[in-house]
Amino acid sequence: MKAMGNPRVFLSYSRRDADWARSFAEALKQRGVSVWFDEFDVKPGEPLRDALESGLRNSDVLVALLDPEYPSKPAVFFELGAAIGMGKKVVSIVPKDLDPTSLPLNVRLRRYVVRDSPEETAEELSHTLVAA
Repeated sequence: MKAMGNPRVFLSYSRRDADWARSFAEALKQRGVSVWFDEFDVKPGEPLRDALESGLRNSDVLVALLDPEYPSKPAVFFELGAAIGMGKKVVSIVPKDLDPTSLPLNVRLRRYVVRDSPEETAEELSHTLVAA
């Protein structure tokens, strides 16, 4: 299967989810999805803020890995707000045990993906990004 227009995904996550996020990014790549992931795409010595802004601007979709501490994470909240402001497609991935009412309204009003293993979650997401 070929990814629709080779969508470029910007992966937003908190450091406590780094291992899961890395596995998820690899699983998406294996499914033909182009992924911007800071550990892969920010070069040593490169200003992080500039790299994040460029990655987000050059993406088609922001995928936000949310956790119970999401509302207190200003960086993730900023990336989500910036993506919405830029008119990007936004897909949130939420843990199974997260109360959806704790999510900001702009997240609850969009269909989100419930987090499973990195491979299963990547499979589910990639189907929404793949041409029929």
